[in-house]
Amino acid sequence: MAAARHPAFYARWHVADTLDGRFDMVALHTYLILDRLKGAEPEFRQALVDEFFRDMDRSLRELGVGDVSVGKKVRKMAEVFYGRVAAYDAALAGEGGALVAAISRNVFPDDPQPDGAAQIADYLTDQRSHLALQDSVAIAQGQVSFKEPK
Repeated sequence: MAAARHPAFYARWHVADTLDGRFDMVALHTYLILDRLKGAEPEFRQALVDEFFRDMDRSLRELGVGDVSVGKKVRKMAEVFYGRVAAYDAALAGEGGALVAAISRNVFPDDPQPDGAAQIADYLTDQRSHLALQDSVAIAQGQVSFKEPK
């Protein structure tokens, strides 16, 4: 959560400082951990996803969303999250510009030429390399570090 709230995303890279923008940054960092732990720590990976959605549920309730609507909103957030996971996986397996395009589409849907998409794509690839050097068991025990955005 702390990494997703870094001011650089919002101040320098122009991610909207809104519920949607914050969701995208938390989703991106959750994706990075899930991506790093592919094939390892399946129980932790599931627990991380479960906690992600429990946090979304809590956040919606704190914002005053009624009990009846929370479930529907969380289901929609799950669809969006898994769509992002699929988009980032496909982009990372594809051509160089695919990741920038996926981030543009997902993080900056209303901006045809977002300033921050390339920086976030660079950040994501840099973080993947950084996380690859960290032990998967340590990550599953909560000992994970993210580099500061450049």
